[in-house]
Amino acid sequence: MTPVEITRGAGPIVLGLPHTGTWVPDDVLNRLNDRGRGLDDTDWHIHTLYDDLLPGVTTVRATFHRYVIDANRDPSGQSLYPGQNTTGLVPLTDFDGQSIWHMEPSEADIEARRLAFHAPYHAALQAELDRVRAEHGVAILYDCHSIRSHIPFLFDGILPDFNIGTNSGVTCDPSIEAAVTGICDRAEGYTSVLNGRFKGGWTTRHYGRPADGFHAIQMELAQSTHLTAEAPPWNLDPAKAEKLRVPLSEILTSLADLAPTLGGKR
Repeated sequence: MTPVEITRGAGPIVLGLPHTGTWVPDDVLNRLNDRGRGLDDTDWHIHTLYDDLLPGVTTVRATFHRYVIDANRDPSGQSLYPGQNTTGLVPLTDFDGQSIWHMEPSEADIEARRLAFHAPYHAALQAELDRVRAEHGVAILYDCHSIRSHIPFLFDGILPDFNIGTNSGVTCDPSIEAAVTGICDRAEGYTSVLNGRFKGGWTTRHYGRPADGFHAIQMELAQSTHLTAEAPPWNLDPAKAEKLRVPLSEILTSLADLAPTLGGKR
């Protein structure tokens, strides 16, 4: 199993998919406890949800599970949300704060996983963004995520359906932020928030450099928008998914249409 799958397109949009993978190498699987082996914190079915929504899109997908190492965390281990409950580069707990290991990884284990999984994923993502910018003068990274809508360990109450993150406007041109928030606000039957609990993970913050022609935005979808239930076996609800794909398609199309207007801002 390779750590990253790439589908190369000719357009200006790159989809990042760091959390849809479920591959856990045997040596890591043997160290997870029963709770960890459930892989509950997967971004279930997100790669399926976005499939074929935009012609010419490039996708970069991690095949490994975030319990192996989290491709959307700072490789230094620094927290994205200081003072708030979160999970680290190699999570020691799940999103409910419960242990997932019967043998926790050592610092040497974490460094080995960084080199074997985290680094190849980001090398591939950087290469695709560089290629796209070279072709179009601009590259827009849309980082695809999902999470359960109710997780008291991480946040109070019920999460909105669309959680848009731009690190408070730093990671992309204002027109990108406005286009995405406008579509989400108009989407009938859905709720949305900009830079709420999820302001954009390490990927969005690391690659989003608008002055250099790299724009990044994160979309964290509440799993209630597309799963039958936010619980095992984590089945995709076809009717919910079909409805949700309408605003998601509109978002990606609008970003592709915006890209030529941003090419001169390098």
